[in-house]
This record gives sequence, structure tokens and C-alpha cells, in this order.
Amino acid sequence: MMSEVLRLENVTKSFKHKIAVNQVSFSIKKGEVTAILGPNGAGKTTTISMILGLLKPTTGDITLFNSQPQELHVRQRIRTMLQQVSVMPGLNVNEILMLIRSYYLEPLPLTDLIHLTGLTEQDLKTRTEKLSGGQKRRLNFALALAGNPELMIFDEPTVGMDITSRHHFWQTINTFANQGKTIIFSTHYLQEANDNAQRILLFKDGSIVADSTPQQIKSRISKKAVSFLTDPDTSLEILYQHPEIEKIFRKNNRVYIYSDHTDRILELLFQTKIGAHDIQIESGNLEEAFSQLTGENKEVI
Repeated sequence: MMSEVLRLENVTKSFKHKIAVNQVSFSIKKGEVTAILGPNGAGKTTTISMILGLLKPTTGDITLFNSQPQELHVRQRIRTMLQQVSVMPGLNVNEILMLIRSYYLEPLPLTDLIHLTGLTEQDLKTRTEKLSGGQKRRLNFALALAGNPELMIFDEPTVGMDITSRHHFWQTINTFANQGKTIIFSTHYLQEANDNAQRILLFKDGSIVADSTPQQIKSRISKKAVSFLTDPDTSLEILYQHPEIEKIFRKNNRVYIYSDHTDRILELLFQTKIGAHDIQIESGNLEEAFSQLTGENKEVI
């Protein structure tokens, strides 16, 4: 059985007269990859800050490895990458990595850090105050991995990254997940959560409104779709004649047809002979789940 790494019990955090987190309870076991989602102001960052011991709950209890977040042996087993990028000036990247690695008994080898985070030879020679925004994100990622932590917590880790850096980041995270590391991350990019999380905690107004796998959350959405591939030059006009179809659109070379009557849509695709292939039934998506459960429209990026 997987051992419990993190537990929150009836955690509330208030700032003056505003409740930022309201009676939140959940636990995370060793090896889980969990995404914390929600609109701005939903309580995601406040919850992460309390888990890290940066804020104390107004009421309720938080334990990490069955201990308090502030305890030294807990801090030695976790690392984080926060939204705000701040690095020590006066050193180059190689020097700061060597310094931080020296704080740990069993740090990741420097060659592994470079490979896993995409740092370049030029990055390693550059003084931290001269780093670009993307270089700083890569360095912060490397610093988060330097101690080979058991629990990794990332708050909006890919903000400011280009597509290549994002892809590299998630490749590395999945590598650690396959090694049994416990990973918690928040993100505004719903596709990242859909593709990489085993479990989603969806926050709204400081409370958790959904706690399930991405597939289970999506299955709660009643709207269904049929998607398929066809020649981009093929006209879809003939499909608009049928009242069973609510909406048709193209995205990433696929055609999506929204309808509550998927069997009828499949029948129409064969009747109209528009060359549909690689046909899939889609029972809701994370964007729709986010919108329905939080009352906000959110684009899948």
C-alpha cells in the first residue's frame, strides 16, 4: 500500500474578514501526481503556501510525512518551484547549482540536473542577474530538483515557458513520476492537468468542488462529442442540415461534433461519405468540466 505523504484536515485560512480557504480536507499518497486547479482567487496558492509552511492555517491541521510542515526533516524531503522567480545574484548558474547541491546528503548529479532541465552550456556560464525569464525558469526548476526530493510542489511552473521548454518540463516530471515521486502542481493550462495528472483537486471560492481523476471529472459532463479526421478541404456544410447536431468546429486537424445523439452522428458520418476516419466518442472535456463546476469559462491551452 502507498504511504500517506500529505494530509489536510478541515483547513481554513482567513485574512482579516476574507476567507481564502474554507474547511479543506484531502490527503495525498506516495507516488500520486495531483493537479490543483481553479480560477484566480479560488485558494490554490494559499493552500500551497500552507502546505509549504509559509502560511499557518487559521484553523485545521496540515501534516507532511506525519509531521508539521515547518520541521527540518520535512523541509529536507520536499522542494518547490513558486510563481515568483528569485535567484541569488553574483554567481553564475553552475556555481549556484553546486552551492545548493552541497546542502544535501544525496543530491542529484550535476549532469542529471543539466539533462533533466534543459540547461545549456551557455546557461551554466551566465551570472544569475543576466538570465532571461526563460533561463530563470530553467534554473529554478533545477534548484527544485537539486536535492532529489521525495515530494515536489510546483505553483504555475510553466508560466513564461515556450512550447519546447514546457514539453521538456513535463517529460522530466513524468520521469520522476515513473520513479514513484509524489508531485503536486497548480496550473492555468488545463491541457497540462489533463495530460499529466492522475488526480485533480478543483477549487472554487476556497473550497474543493471536485476531487477525482481527469476522466472521472470529464465523465460528469453531459455534453458529448464525436471527433474525426477528414481532408481539410472537405466541406462540412451537409452536416449542418441535421437538427441533432448542436455545434461543429475544427481544432488541431480534428473535426468535433457536439450532440446528445452520438449514435445518430455516427450513422450520419457514414451516410454523408465525407471521408471521416479515426472516429472517437468524446464524453465531455476538462474545459467544459471547469466551466460547469466553477462557473468560469476557461480555454484549454
